[in-house]
Amino acid sequence: MSGLWADLADLVLPADCAGCRERRPGLRHGVCPACVVALGALRPLAVRPTPAPPGLPSCVALGPYAGPLREALLAYKEHGRHGLARPLGALLAEVVAAAVGGARPVALVPVPDTAAAARSRYGDHLDRLARHCATRLNRSGWAVRVHRPLRASPRPDSVTLDSAGRAAAAEAAFQSRSTGPVPGRSGGAAPVVVLLDDIVTTGVTLAAASRVLTATGWAPSVAAVLAATEKRHQS
Repeated sequence: MSGLWADLADLVLPADCAGCRERRPGLRHGVCPACVVALGALRPLAVRPTPAPPGLPSCVALGPYAGPLREALLAYKEHGRHGLARPLGALLAEVVAAAVGGARPVALVPVPDTAAAARSRYGDHLDRLARHCATRLNRSGWAVRVHRPLRASPRPDSVTLDSAGRAAAAEAAFQSRSTGPVPGRSGGAAPVVVLLDDIVTTGVTLAAASRVLTATGWAPSVAAVLAATEKRHQS
């Protein structure tokens, strides 16, 4: 009954929209209709940081880290709005579909949180997104599984680091849990490995994860992210 009460409360009680921060009644999964339209208008595109770090796979993002997408990610990741995992996971599924280019076996590999980050966020935020992403794709006829061949070593929160700090932290950020190549499906080819993250900035985190995966037989074909930061040019 607690879940039913929460759903009914969403319909009648005003709350802050995760996308625009306006206080509105009638939110569904925490996002107002106007922000739903804005998020629905985004289309996955290939992105690449400049300069791209060694080992960075091709990368596809839903949109720039701005507007309702940025606010929804912050609300989910930093402010405990865990109900956003389902709609954000569905958006991530659109990115994966565009990145892979057709319904085929896929192995989703989320970049793992450190133990400290997972504790502070009441669970691994990207793992939640990956599970909702896989559910959406499987319902659409894809053959998708979430795999966790990486573990995260303790490291500083990336939001506190400059680009040099991110690069240094990324070098020792991940260790492999896997002892062999990607498991294939019976009677079929090995699945396409898709590396998942929420945001790409410099690309060093994705590149570091990709290097570890590649060394253990899990080479990613592509990285799928929700948002890409836009480089600021100084005048």
